[in-house]
Amino acid sequence: MQVVIVDDTHINLVLMSRLIEKLDGVSTVSFQSAHDALDWCRQHPCDLLILDYMMPDLNGLDFMARLRADGRELPPVLMVTASQDVEVRHRALENGASDFLAKPVDKVEFLARTRNMLALRRASLALQDRAVWLAQEVAKATHELRAREQETILLLCRASEYRDPETGAHIQRMAHYSALIAEQLGLPAQEREDILNAAPMHDIGKVGTPDHILLKPGRLDEAELVIMRQHAKIGHDILKDSQARMLRLAAVIAHSHHERFDGHGYPQGLAGEAIPLVGRIVAVADVFDALTSVRPYKQAWSLEAARDYLIDNRGSHFDPVCVDALLARWDEVLAVRARFQDGMAEGG
Repeated sequence: MQVVIVDDTHINLVLMSRLIEKLDGVSTVSFQSAHDALDWCRQHPCDLLILDYMMPDLNGLDFMARLRADGRELPPVLMVTASQDVEVRHRALENGASDFLAKPVDKVEFLARTRNMLALRRASLALQDRAVWLAQEVAKATHELRAREQETILLLCRASEYRDPETGAHIQRMAHYSALIAEQLGLPAQEREDILNAAPMHDIGKVGTPDHILLKPGRLDEAELVIMRQHAKIGHDILKDSQARMLRLAAVIAHSHHERFDGHGYPQGLAGEAIPLVGRIVAVADVFDALTSVRPYKQAWSLEAARDYLIDNRGSHFDPVCVDALLARWDEVLAVRARFQDGMAEGG
């Protein structure tokens, strides 16, 4: 433990230093000049400051005020004073003094107060260390929880791949497109990461779609479309009651990514900003990638044609802000497309 003693009388410094150094594990630094002591305290931490109140160049109250004004944490302060003025003591307490000792100093009382204040300091530091440890443990537990959530999402996506030929690289691309849109819109990093991890679950409800509809090589008729469109609600119902925050977000995405900005989408017919933002984001990313991918019922569109489609449907199918956000990151869109190609297995 490091104790700083500030007193303009040399003999007082010698006396207090020798008394304190009788304590185990304690060292002292002494100053006759308050200004020198202040400079030292501004550059070094200490565990206890023993401070004379009456000093010619800088009194104890001003010393504490200047140290506090620097934004530094004020250590425990034992104020040594010959003054019996109650107002002085009140002002010292208001400025952060922890205890008082009257002059002339009684050796037994001085050691007892010093020992007690250092014991409190040790306890305070132990609590701080405990708080840091707890924060680290919470962060570790949170990381492990998020890892389990991500693993659950990955396993569910793998399960859906056995039934839906449109997954695989598609869910990687559309998830990364979604994250790009979210970043361009200024969403916080944690929200962007959540969208990246939850977006692959957007079509999980297709596990409830019959094979003859899901795998039909041609376009669906009206009756088949009604059944196919049920996957948005099925996906929501599968995920909505999860205790995991990310899976609940995936439920919102599953339920809302087929809504249209003009209100003509499904399953709820929401319009404009009544559609959750994550749904509006994923709608753009999902359709863009679907257009530029081969499907059993169509060839892949060119990037230029898909881009034109997004522009032509700003304000009708898509939220214009989300369309503009994707197009503003076009170089990164191309990089994502090159990274996650159909037939390639790549994580992340």
